[in-house]
Amino acid sequence: MTRPLDTSLTTTLPFASDLALRRRFTVIDEEIRGNFRFGLLLEHLDILAEQTALAYVRRTHPEGRVVTAAIDNIVVRHVVDVTRDIVLQARINHVGRSSLEIGIRVEHPAMAPGGGGELHIASCYFTMAAREGAEAGESLPLPPLEYLDYLEQQRAAKVMAGREEYRQQQAALQAPPSREEYDLLSRMHQAQEEPGFAGLVAGRLVADAWERMYPEQEYVPQRVFGGYLVRRAYELSGICSELVAPDRSIIAAVNRINFFHPVRLGDKLHFTSRVVYTAESFVCVEASIERISRDRSSKALSNSCLFTFVNVDRDLNHRPVPAIFPTTYREDARYLEAHRSLQALTGHYPML
Repeated sequence: MTRPLDTSLTTTLPFASDLALRRRFTVIDEEIRGNFRFGLLLEHLDILAEQTALAYVRRTHPEGRVVTAAIDNIVVRHVVDVTRDIVLQARINHVGRSSLEIGIRVEHPAMAPGGGGELHIASCYFTMAAREGAEAGESLPLPPLEYLDYLEQQRAAKVMAGREEYRQQQAALQAPPSREEYDLLSRMHQAQEEPGFAGLVAGRLVADAWERMYPEQEYVPQRVFGGYLVRRAYELSGICSELVAPDRSIIAAVNRINFFHPVRLGDKLHFTSRVVYTAESFVCVEASIERISRDRSSKALSNSCLFTFVNVDRDLNHRPVPAIFPTTYREDARYLEAHRSLQALTGHYPML
């Protein structure tokens, strides 16, 4: 039997010494706090989660593969300092019948005396699926982990509780509005009927892009790397958030990313990001990726994402954002989904 401790994998992004790497991860050519390309970090996190899961799968299935199924609740607790190294510590917390949950801690390590202590940046949770076959399309049964000490048992229990909570949240998202939520939506619609209304209408806060997938992007045979897709969706969503944020928009949380259908070489992808909810200094952006096959005979939703950004000034103090106003039934539904998701996050985690 294998313990979670035996699955640990650590990698370091050496920003302190590698100036070329540091430059690649910066957003703009200025010295400002939080000058960090979070989308590139998502790529590295997905790679590390895949490597951690694959090492476990291939202990018993040498030809097995893994694919990303979901990314949950990446809450940014502290702003990244791109002049300091970042350590990514991964470990398998739970193994199901054919799925694995990988927890990754992102932190700045302690520096020399006077140079800064250890700083917890974020904790991330990836659900990976074990697959076999030429196109990695068949589920692969896995041996269970052995949870010996209290911390291992606690993490495994947290995974199961999280899955149940997610099922309840998904059921709640389909539930009709509460009285409080109904009043909130009613005020939004009544405001739009007032003479001289000049608010931000949700239907106009959209950004989209197209891209074709080429052989150089192949990761699993005939499939495109999921981390690349997530980065592209995140970057477009960051641009979209600036339609609302009057100051500077930086990432506060990745609420959830779902992977529904694989993207294959030659597919055309339609990335769509839309601002769906704002509150105080927070901007929630929903992103979707639709794949269209090379012969244009089929299309499917590949990914859905929900990101939360925060509007800040140059010193990273929170600044208010304007309200947005849904007008259609679907926009009302997106508004409520993001409202409930943000409430769930802020109720569980301290945010940036």
